[in-house]
Amino acid sequence: MSEIPRGAIRFNTDSNKPELWDGSQWAEFQLSTPNLGRGVDTQPGARGLFGGGQEPSPANEVKNIDYITLSSGGTALDFGDLQQTRQAISSFGSSTRGFWAGGRDAPANYDIIEFVTFSSTGNFTDFDNLESEKQGPFAFSNATRGIVGGGYNKITIDYITMSSSGGVQDFGDAVNDRSGVYQTGIMTPTRGVYNRSLDGSPLAGTRELDFVIIATTGSVNEFGDLARLRAAPGASSNPVRGIFFGGYSPDTSSIEHVRMASGGQGADFGDLLRDTKYNVGNCATPTRGFCAGGSPYTTDIQYMNLTSEGNAVKFGDLSTAAAYKAGISNAHGGL
Repeated sequence: MSEIPRGAIRFNTDSNKPELWDGSQWAEFQLSTPNLGRGVDTQPGARGLFGGGQEPSPANEVKNIDYITLSSGGTALDFGDLQQTRQAISSFGSSTRGFWAGGRDAPANYDIIEFVTFSSTGNFTDFDNLESEKQGPFAFSNATRGIVGGGYNKITIDYITMSSSGGVQDFGDAVNDRSGVYQTGIMTPTRGVYNRSLDGSPLAGTRELDFVIIATTGSVNEFGDLARLRAAPGASSNPVRGIFFGGYSPDTSSIEHVRMASGGQGADFGDLLRDTKYNVGNCATPTRGFCAGGSPYTTDIQYMNLTSEGNAVKFGDLSTAAAYKAGISNAHGGL
């Protein structure tokens, strides 16, 4: 029998739980979610935040942050504000902090990195700046490190230590022909997976997925391919399964899933509730993936059961109709 590489992931069919090889034994992932419920919630649980984006009539960029308790349902509440109105932001986080990085409020692109503390409400705290301005980059994180890369006409990848007071370091480069805009990342505690999103002239969706090992630096590897062409889709994951949903060029409301440990081809999962949705906010818990807002402009928040397959279910609503929201939770697949 060949040696098991440290960091390998498997799904234990006896316990129905994901496990990580720590070099000497298989250890269960800890999938408990922090209790940040409010008194009005039907259940306590983890918190999801949706920041920035664009509102219609007339279309304008915003900086407000909505929050929801992910184990219950209902209308999102006001959390606070980002420092700059912008859309096409990336988001990532730890169990205590949620981060937003980059973004665009035409004609300007931004290199801003800022964070909030999940357990409180209020406005941003400035963290540092990316090595360059990035429009629509991908992002993912584990419990300690956050990674931001790619974006429109960019291939550089940066990383930070989320518990620190600042400091941006070089991780490496994305594949040269796979820089894009409105890219989406999903994660486990060991790897981050992202899609190219847009490519070519005229711009069209892509299938390709790449991944990095979050705790290292350097190389980007091929993960597999989505079953459908997708541009600006949403995505969510737990340590076992990642889902991609919606997208345009071509338009789709479909959902597909991939196995986080093995890669390969995406497979059908189900469908979003109604209409094509793209440029959405997304976040996750160990059992649910969330889709908030999107184009056509909507207040809808939907969720999907990550432990099975099927269609999305109505959760509640954002405070206002919006697209391009950047979402993160304190219970995502990288924790």
